Amino acid sequence: MKHYIFIVFLALALTSCNKELSFENETFEKESTIPCKKDCPKITINVPIAKNIPIVADSINKKVFSVIKEIVYFEEDPSKANDYKSLVASFITSFEEMHKKFPTETFGWEGKIKGNVEFESDQIINIKIDQYTFTGGAHGYQGVRSLLFHPQTGKTIFTDEIFKNEKEFKAFAEKEFRAKYKIPEKLNINATGLMFENDKFQLPQNIFYTKEGLLLYYNSYEAASYADGPKELLFPYAKVSQYLKYQ
Repeated sequence: MKHYIFIVFLALALTSCNKELSFENETFEKESTIPCKKDCPKITINVPIAKNIPIVADSINKKVFSVIKEIVYFEEDPSKANDYKSLVASFITSFEEMHKKFPTETFGWEGKIKGNVEFESDQIINIKIDQYTFTGGAHGYQGVRSLLFHPQTGKTIFTDEIFKNEKEFKAFAEKEFRAKYKIPEKLNINATGLMFENDKFQLPQNIFYTKEGLLLYYNSYEAASYADGPKELLFPYAKVSQYLKYQ
C-alpha cells in the first residue's frame, strides 16, 4: 500500500514538474444600459491570462491587471475593482455618473484593450497591451504598452534592465533614429519638429521584443505631437545582440 501511495505521489510530482507556463486570452465586456442610438458606451478587454505555474502566473497576471486598471479605471476608490469583471463595470459606472451631470455631452465613451504575448523565450516574456480610450474631447487616446517578465519568476523586467550598458545602446539608438528621421547630426534632436523633453534624445518608455527584432516605440506625445503620430525604430537582433542581456 505504501509503495502504491509513493508511486501515485511521484506521478503527481512529475506531472506538476512537466507543466509549462502557458497563456490563454479571455474577454471581458460591458455596455451601458442607458438607451442610445449610436456611439453606445462600451468597454472590451481581451487579455492573456498566465496559467499552470501558480507563483509565476500570479505575478504576471497581477502586473498586467494593474497596468490595465491604470488605463480604464476612473473611480476614486481603487478597492472597488479587483478583477476584470469589476473593472469593466466601473468604467461603465463612471460613464453613467458623468452622464447624469452632462446628459448631452457624454455619449461615445469607449474602451478597447487588447493584450497578447508578443515574444516568449527562455529568458524573457513580452506582453503587448494595445489600448484605446475615449471619454470625451476632440479625440481618444491610442497607445501601446510593453510589459517584460522573467519566465522563471514572473517578476517584471524594467526596460533599463535589458541592456548590458544602457548608455552605449542609447548613443547607438540616437544615431539610428537620426538617420531614419533625417535629423542632421550637428542639430538638436528637436530641430525638425520633434518633442523630446529638454531637447535631448531619450529611449522610449516602451521597448518590445518581436519576432523581427527589438522595437523602440514612442507613443504619441512622447517624442512627437498627436498629429505626427507615434515614432518607431526596429533593430534586427543581429544588430543589437551585443547590447542585450536577454534574448
